Amino acid sequence: MELLQALGVAISKRQLMRLLIADKEPFLAEARDVLRAGLASAAWISVDDTGARHQGRNAICTQIGNEHFAWFGTTSSKSRLSFLELLRAGHTDYVVNAEALAYMRQRALPQHAIARLADHPDKHFADEQAWRRHLRRLDFQQIKHSLDPPRLATEGALWGAIRAHGLLPDTVVLSDDAGQFQVARHALCWVHAERLVHKLDTFCEAHRKAQKHVRSLICRFYGDLKAYKRQPSRRRKAQMQARFDRIFRRRTGFAMLDRLLARLHANKAELLTVLDRPEIPLHTNGSENDIRCQVIKRKISGGTRSQAGRSCRNAFLALNKTCQKLRISFWDYLGARLDIIDAPNVPYLPHIVTSSPEP
Repeated sequence: MELLQALGVAISKRQLMRLLIADKEPFLAEARDVLRAGLASAAWISVDDTGARHQGRNAICTQIGNEHFAWFGTTSSKSRLSFLELLRAGHTDYVVNAEALAYMRQRALPQHAIARLADHPDKHFADEQAWRRHLRRLDFQQIKHSLDPPRLATEGALWGAIRAHGLLPDTVVLSDDAGQFQVARHALCWVHAERLVHKLDTFCEAHRKAQKHVRSLICRFYGDLKAYKRQPSRRRKAQMQARFDRIFRRRTGFAMLDRLLARLHANKAELLTVLDRPEIPLHTNGSENDIRCQVIKRKISGGTRSQAGRSCRNAFLALNKTCQKLRISFWDYLGARLDIIDAPNVPYLPHIVTSSPEP
């Protein structure tokens, strides 16, 4: 507003806000369809989150994307339930299908609770209200269990809806090991794993030497993983698996380092997903770069006040980032969508995302 007024434009704050957030449904729909296209076609996605402010309260902004698209969603909590709701990509239904039941078994929902859902004839629920009524009919609130049966059942039904809509068919989800992101086939970032070793406090020279040696082993292993990505083979895969065991099963005499190595070894399958899927990255640097724009907006503008403002901020940042990844000028994109005379033609972004070849 200050910039426009300095240029001699007479405009009020309310007028400017209406220009920014009113009648933006076509842009919001395109941003949503970008997410759907990405989740339906991507071999992998990387995810990250950062703090946000909405209506004067702390919130969480989650990034989802890869080399062809980016998308942002702001929720009130950092939970797996919220993340699964974002992965539905705008759909509102809950589905009890084979994928949903398998998810519930994997999360240790009691078998008798799973049987109640599996044996009931109703399997599709249009919205959260219908799903909650169904759980009450099945007396899920009365199930005594150390976990939260209604929450686990809801997570499973969300996952069932994601799969029913053709999203994340065989997609690897790459994250920094935050618990809420552990869905589908999950892979871990090597940079975050090595950072744990790097940040470990040492107390004597022997500890520092052990830490330095382990970091050098991990660094060389990481370099060889990058080489494997270029030329994968069955023989090299077996060698890398054995080498991983030698590095992370070693005992250095530094108790805290040894416990950390054991913890990392327990994540072997997720750290070595790249051996089966060499197309995925070894780190989440792309997600951290994408989400930086949200951090900058938060520092400059604070939080959002209305639902429309939150949706528009997320959507336009996502569309801008997606245009950058697809090497499309964002101004050309806006010109095409706003029917500016002589503006270049820019195809519907979800169509480009779907047709973009994997690297």
